[in-house]
Amino acid sequence: MQNQPKKDRVLVKRIFVSVVILFGVWVYATGQKTVNQDQSDIKVATEKEHTSLEEKVLPSDGIILPVNWGDLGSKLVNVGAIDADKFKAIYEQRGTFTDEYEKLLFGQSDGKLKITKENSGYLLNLFWALGLASKNDILENGEMMNLAYGGAGRFASTGGWTLAKGDAMDHYSKHKFFNLTPEQQAMVDKVSRGIYRPCCGNSTHFPDCNHGMAMLGLLQLMASQGVSEQEMWKTALQVNSYWFPETYMTLAAYFERKGTAWDKIDPQLALGNEYSSASGYQRVLQEIEPADLQGGGGCGV
Repeated sequence: MQNQPKKDRVLVKRIFVSVVILFGVWVYATGQKTVNQDQSDIKVATEKEHTSLEEKVLPSDGIILPVNWGDLGSKLVNVGAIDADKFKAIYEQRGTFTDEYEKLLFGQSDGKLKITKENSGYLLNLFWALGLASKNDILENGEMMNLAYGGAGRFASTGGWTLAKGDAMDHYSKHKFFNLTPEQQAMVDKVSRGIYRPCCGNSTHFPDCNHGMAMLGLLQLMASQGVSEQEMWKTALQVNSYWFPETYMTLAAYFERKGTAWDKIDPQLALGNEYSSASGYQRVLQEIEPADLQGGGGCGV
């Protein structure tokens, strides 16, 4: 597991390149170069377009999620799914263990959760622990248990969770934090099958990495609090965007170039295998700029 590195808080160069290409602001000339507009004006205009798009995808004020966290942090600590000392130490060493983080881990958070660029990695880790430890049929009878993979403990989402007391598998689908109705469980199952992530080719129904396991935890939390399916799709896209900013900035520019504003995009479409999986995102990158733009998001925040 990694905590949010600096590169995830700043948009990397190739996002900027892709947005520039998609908005068609390159000026090419053969022989002697001639331009009708001062280069500095072009740069300013491009940066404004980039900033405007970034604000649509990753609002600087963050996004309110349709869930209350309550005392889930302390419950995760109490059952040992999170070793509080280890967990807290990571952020204290970085000087980033804020009052907000302490309240989410130890206290009672009654308001709606807000995800921001700054706390997206912290929420990722909380949701990761929640998804791994929460008792659910998807973990017990889904792809994670396929014997062909050598056991559920061999994945990044399980073996990589080193912040529990004891082994991560001591907590795998062991703790009943939610009492989902059959209808709510069916909705989690359905939506989880349609949410992909650019670090691999699997859906949330196969949560073999930290992002997948974290999204599974968030889906269960939303379902338990009566969030509608439509709102679940919308929230999943917003959260994925903060977890994979490079990917979704590029996808937003791609869709806008094709005439669909990011705030009008169907979340289920954007989250699907065609765009949000590793292969889907690579296809988009190849269409944008085969030689220059490669890569998706890694399994770490």
